[in-house]
Amino acid sequence: MFREMVLGLGNNRAVSSVVKRYGMQMGAARFVAGDSLTSAIQVTRDLNRRGILVTLDHLGEAVREERAATQARDSYLAMLDQIASTQVKANVSLKLTMMGLAVSEELARQNLIVIAQKAQEAKSFVRIDMEDSSVTSVTVALFQEIWRQYPAHLGLVLQSYLYRSQDDLKQLSDPPKNFRIVKGAYQEPVSVAFPSKTDVDDNYVELVKQSLDLGNYTAIATHDEAIIGRVLKVIHHLDVPRDQFEFQMLYGVKLPVLEQLAREGYTARVYVPFGQDWYAYYVRRIAERPANLLFFARALINR
Repeated sequence: MFREMVLGLGNNRAVSSVVKRYGMQMGAARFVAGDSLTSAIQVTRDLNRRGILVTLDHLGEAVREERAATQARDSYLAMLDQIASTQVKANVSLKLTMMGLAVSEELARQNLIVIAQKAQEAKSFVRIDMEDSSVTSVTVALFQEIWRQYPAHLGLVLQSYLYRSQDDLKQLSDPPKNFRIVKGAYQEPVSVAFPSKTDVDDNYVELVKQSLDLGNYTAIATHDEAIIGRVLKVIHHLDVPRDQFEFQMLYGVKLPVLEQLAREGYTARVYVPFGQDWYAYYVRRIAERPANLLFFARALINR
């Protein structure tokens, strides 16, 4: 209920105006590594020194003009070049709507191919984020198509709150691939998504188990320490080698927990977003935890 309320308010013009005006000073900077690639690379260096790998994400979505999609594509080419030249330990993550999916599927396809080709040349990796359920099918289809050309350099996100994710996982896992498992952060109808947190959590653990059973490299992306404990029990029970999975968290959330996992010898990675188009991302972070909304409200009152 809280998540649905916040996501609904986030679409309100008056609310968005206030958050966009004060958000970065009042809390968004906790979750966003600045508005430039330079600032994101510096954050990446700092995290690398602490034993943490990084996934960089240039924030943006719902691009509706070809020119904007081309600019977004070029920003990712620049990111991959910068990662290579600075030798930071990082890869990239992108949204197909930022690559022009709302303009045409073909535009998103061609932009994704160009980026995957660059990742191959740079010996890097690109993760396709999963967005709201209206684009799930086309996202899965484009990933499956382009993965065949760049199997070592392309991965996908699956969301445990969608009913369909187990079927998608089974369909996509022959041969094994690279998946990031998340709970999901969009407002979805009960016709496509579990309304209960308990069901989402149980499906999350099951997706991780099935992904590992199927031989996929699995990025376990959660801040829920109870879920992490359940997943570790699965990993130990199945005797999964440590080079078949990693733990991931978002920038600004529970870094000490991730650092502890790294000290215990697990691969750990932080998802580091940056850019000027941070509003929608920040609203989803607020929706995930009431404490994030209280943090913003206190900062705004004290301004």
